[in-house]
Amino acid sequence: MSKFDVVGFGALNVDRLFKVNSIAAAEEESFVTGFEETCGGSAANTIVGLARLNCKTGFIGKTASDREGKMLLEAFHKEGVDTEGVTLAKNGRSGTVMGFIDKKGNRALYVDPSVNDMLSYGEIPQKYASQTKFLHLTSFVGEKPFNAQKKLLRTLPDSVEVSFDPGALYSKLGLAKLKQIIKRTFVLLPNACEVALLTDETDYRAGAEVLLGEGVKIVAVKLGGRGCYVTDGKRSCMVDSFKVKAVDTTGAGDAFNAGFLYGLINGKSLLECGRIANFVASKCVTKIGARTGLPRLQDLTFL
Repeated sequence: MSKFDVVGFGALNVDRLFKVNSIAAAEEESFVTGFEETCGGSAANTIVGLARLNCKTGFIGKTASDREGKMLLEAFHKEGVDTEGVTLAKNGRSGTVMGFIDKKGNRALYVDPSVNDMLSYGEIPQKYASQTKFLHLTSFVGEKPFNAQKKLLRTLPDSVEVSFDPGALYSKLGLAKLKQIIKRTFVLLPNACEVALLTDETDYRAGAEVLLGEGVKIVAVKLGGRGCYVTDGKRSCMVDSFKVKAVDTTGAGDAFNAGFLYGLINGKSLLECGRIANFVASKCVTKIGARTGLPRLQDLTFL
């Protein structure tokens, strides 16, 4: 019997989000119209989304003993996320992200990884990582935690399925550097741009086939306002999005991941997983911040 439904493994960041008139290019100026500070990190956002859907969740990561670190841990505790897998650094500062969001919800992000990039394989609680149905991986900036993720997968029991959202950071590394993770991945959760970066295929459908050929069992491609494309090589489907007014797209992909994993955990079909994922993402973008708009289980009224 697994202790957790999903354990996340990724960077922990405090997001400092500035609403701006426009996102300035080089040599341009804009002005700030609002500010919020929220907890973030791609895998962390997904884990909070799953916790709100009544899943048993935990986390592997690293934070510092500063105000931001306490903020990150308190946010997890408030949501019912287990934090025994989080390493607390004695020195350094917790990770932060500066985000700029324009009137249309478009964003530009600047990451300061700090102690996230100091996480080593020796700090990962092996037993903790093996007590889950799914281990959900997302990207780090530095090499040390990236190598720790790869090494962990070599010792992970077969009973643990891996979900993987490479994000732009890992996708830019290319398929060859990610093969060790890809071949162990049950469900891969990229967007269309990331599929192109990984496979050199401009058609995300063709790219998904390449990724299936590398050993992935399910590929769910996020297409923003168009919904998603899901395939396991035998069945493929386009799933329409839920139409909402986007206020902030920060964390939309992480929210999608939470919905898709919730569907898999509960034995839903690929189409149903895609619908749940699109719904959770649609709720996320109606509020500022990656977690504010994440729905509760009772909000999934269409199931």
